[in-house]
Amino acid sequence: MAKIKFNNSNPEFFNTLKSRVNAYFEDKSIKETGNYKLYTKTLILSATLVLSYLWMVFFTPESNLLSILVCIVMGVNVAAIGFNVMHDGAHGSYSSKEWVNKFMGFSLNILGGNVYLWSQKHNINHHSYTNVEGLDDDIDIKPFIRVHSTQKKYWFHRFQHYYSLLLYGLTYLFWVFMNDFNKYFTGKIAYHTKMRKMDLPEHFNFWISKVLYVFFFMILPFYFVGIVPTIVGYLVMAFTAGIVISIVFQLAHVVEEATFVTPTSDTMKIETEWAKHQINTTVNFATRSKSMSWLLGGLNFQVEHHLFPRISHIHYPEINKIVKQTCAEFGIMYKEFPTVLSAIRSHLLHLRSAGIA
Repeated sequence: MAKIKFNNSNPEFFNTLKSRVNAYFEDKSIKETGNYKLYTKTLILSATLVLSYLWMVFFTPESNLLSILVCIVMGVNVAAIGFNVMHDGAHGSYSSKEWVNKFMGFSLNILGGNVYLWSQKHNINHHSYTNVEGLDDDIDIKPFIRVHSTQKKYWFHRFQHYYSLLLYGLTYLFWVFMNDFNKYFTGKIAYHTKMRKMDLPEHFNFWISKVLYVFFFMILPFYFVGIVPTIVGYLVMAFTAGIVISIVFQLAHVVEEATFVTPTSDTMKIETEWAKHQINTTVNFATRSKSMSWLLGGLNFQVEHHLFPRISHIHYPEINKIVKQTCAEFGIMYKEFPTVLSAIRSHLLHLRSAGIA
């Protein structure tokens, strides 16, 4: 498929928005990247995961219930590191130093994924072609879940709003042990998109990090804890991480209020400018909750993130005010859910509608 082009012939809205955001940083004399708040959060999240791991593997609690609770905490922790540390690092917004960004992005490899593949899937495909069928891999959950009416429908989709959360719990396992390998061997990120070829160091990074992940999260615990407890504990952690990661990303784009675009030809032009397309396909949620913003790495400010992916998430609450004001002046609908629960409700209602349409 040819590269999709947006109608950027009249970019007054985005030019105005960018100038105001730039003025904000200039007036405050601050950098767009992270600061001590992000670095402190990184230490807290990293230390919590390491200590939980050491406790579970070398000082396993006698209580099975306590062990399960610790594994759940580890699952949330894995997702939180991805949201806060890896995400900013891979976008180049964690630090003004490129080597620091690469190091933080590499945390995904430590947690079982691969930052090279993820960066192409997310930074390029998802951010460039948000909610565009065949190009945005994040909305490709076929055949298990149908997110909009142009995707092929099966009889079981009428029940997808019931079983979706169960499937979301499996996404981390599929990501680590299947999807990465599928992209690696096929060379495709999405149906219409080929992956940039890996150089030799990236091939080594892929295989070495996968092997080390299996060693530290499975083989080593097998020896110290036992096979069955390790499998149960790992599945609890992975299921928790999968649900948290999936729900957060789904709430931003797969809801009733978000729009979807389906290519109809090999030379398709979207008749809106890129910035407006991002706003049309993206929805915020729970932006007034400081605890959610801290835990989710600002991904509840998804509109701001899509418009300014190279600005660290710690600045999004202030950027949010500028974006809202500018949208109001240009008559652009800014969509936002007040709470996580209201966003989940809209997501499930959207799945129910897409399953029968």
